[in-house]
Amino acid sequence: MSDNVADDRKMPLLEHLLELRQRLLYSVLALLAAFLVAFFFAEEIFRFLSLPLQGAMEDHGVPADRQRMIFTGLLEVFITYIKVSFFAALFMTCPVFLTQIWLFIAPGLYKDERTAFAPFLIASPILFMIGAALVYWIIFPLATDFLLGFEMGRAVGSDGLPIELEAKVDEYLTLLMKLVFAFGLCFQLPVLMTLLARAGLATSAGMAAKRKYAILCVFIVAAIFTPPDPLSQLSLAIPIILLYEISIYMAKLVEKKRLKDQAKED
Repeated sequence: MSDNVADDRKMPLLEHLLELRQRLLYSVLALLAAFLVAFFFAEEIFRFLSLPLQGAMEDHGVPADRQRMIFTGLLEVFITYIKVSFFAALFMTCPVFLTQIWLFIAPGLYKDERTAFAPFLIASPILFMIGAALVYWIIFPLATDFLLGFEMGRAVGSDGLPIELEAKVDEYLTLLMKLVFAFGLCFQLPVLMTLLARAGLATSAGMAAKRKYAILCVFIVAAIFTPPDPLSQLSLAIPIILLYEISIYMAKLVEKKRLKDQAKED
């Protein structure tokens, strides 16, 4: 039997469902174990996540005794630590989920399909981590620095009240995680478009022809998912536009390979 032929063994539907349940069980157990470990270090993880805000406060000359975050509900910090632990567990167990998905679908693929699909399972988490790192090290510090510029101290001889930041723990984490997931998902664009090109649902010529519409959609998405400052929006829009161009190039490579394979078959 040729290696390029899928496994001829037929599995009943019930066996497929049992295997799927087993794969999901392994993934959920891994997620639960990672959550328990992350919850033990939740305070340290949150301190790490709060470093961009602390650095921005220091850059704006905020005194050390005013560098703080507040909570207004009794359960707010506890719920925030649960969210932090869950997000950290998702990051840690992402390879486990992808591995279980691969082990479930790989037996039903041809050899060349397995060879073509495997790199995307590796590229997807790497691109997500690049997007998350871009948020943590560049985008969020820039956005925080911009927004802290709206603070206003009490003017000498003025009766007006000062405007000072009192960041809430839950709101800070929600904003940061929203940006992380927005950038991480947007960085999946080359993977998605290349898979569509392999499936014949997208072409490099079609993507190139719709470039101006894609750029418009990119700026709309950037305006929705980033803080309302031009620097943050451009910081998300420009990488996505570059990733779109990379997607067009990857689609061209897929089309060239398809033409070569057809020529060999002919």
